[in-house]
Amino acid sequence: MTPLLIGSEIYRGSTYGPKHPLAIPRVSTMLDLVQALGWVDPAQYRDSPRASVGELLRFHRRDYLDALLRAEHTQTVSADDRARFRIGADGNPVFREVFSRPATGAGGTLLAGRLTAHGGVVHVPGGGTHHGRPDRASGFCYLNDAVLGLLAWIDQGLNNILYLDLDAHHGDGVQDAFQDDPRVFTLSIHEDGRWPFTGASDDRAGGHAANIPVPPGFNDSEFGWVLHHAILPVIDRLRPQAIMVQCGADALEEDPLAKLSLSNNAHRAVVAAVMARAPRLIVLGGGGYNPWSVARCWAGVWGVLAGHAMPDRLPPAAEAVLRNLRAQPAMSARAAWRDPPEHWFTTLADAPRPGVVRAAVRRAAAAALAGLHADPPRVA
Repeated sequence: MTPLLIGSEIYRGSTYGPKHPLAIPRVSTMLDLVQALGWVDPAQYRDSPRASVGELLRFHRRDYLDALLRAEHTQTVSADDRARFRIGADGNPVFREVFSRPATGAGGTLLAGRLTAHGGVVHVPGGGTHHGRPDRASGFCYLNDAVLGLLAWIDQGLNNILYLDLDAHHGDGVQDAFQDDPRVFTLSIHEDGRWPFTGASDDRAGGHAANIPVPPGFNDSEFGWVLHHAILPVIDRLRPQAIMVQCGADALEEDPLAKLSLSNNAHRAVVAAVMARAPRLIVLGGGGYNPWSVARCWAGVWGVLAGHAMPDRLPPAAEAVLRNLRAQPAMSARAAWRDPPEHWFTTLADAPRPGVVRAAVRRAAAAALAGLHADPPRVA
């Protein structure tokens, strides 16, 4: 089946505020980049709908959704709503589209669930808000589109689903949502000791999760080890009916909010390997706070899904998309971005970042497999 890409114009110009890590243009830049590369046939593109309150109630509480709607309408938040729902607190600001933008991300992931009901591959770069809670905002995430998409698959009758999280931050919101549900197995690879300070190797969520916390400096060689000694063995043992991949780009070396050292080759490698084993596949976005590295990573992921070869040098139109980021107001406050390296403009694939496979990585990968049931329980 033809791979599909879901996007929206809501991400163009939408910002969490000038000083927030998500002041940067990410999804819009990725979409512009793949269009400039000629990688998106009109028949492959879908505009993301906005999830309705009724759809969001499948996971989120009504009083919390009402608070988000109030915040968007008034552009303020009461002290009570701030305290109860963490809107306007903890890095979750009130901004112009504080309900509409996350609801659009959720709508895109729900649409992906419908489009893959009978198989297929869908990329939703605006999705991946994996920290969202039923009754509060958390970690820049107001809603949890990943949970909603997984529930959509469950509602279709699937009972053997794998959620794979590549973000530098533990996918806590998704793991906690399904900790008592054997129909979803969550596997998260994330930086050890980083917020939200969960996802230890021995955290198995009742047997329905595996976590691989990795040390700072986690490199391409180590990621290859995890892929072949943990991720693929988990898939081969579970034989899931569907796989959802959260493809957070904050695990890349250039990201300012993490200390991992991957190149974007790592993300493409795991997506290619998983794609070959997934009867149904949804690939989400996620974290990532360097607009050049995020756009190049997710564009490359789409290239893998859609069967395009990585160019040695970007064509002029695609190069112009990345050079234009210099003019974005959100860039001016970041001193490290005032003189970006030339390859951020001219290439899509990073140079590989190999290194020693450390014992901590080997142990974490082995631990993920050690606790996996040979024949995990499933709901009939």
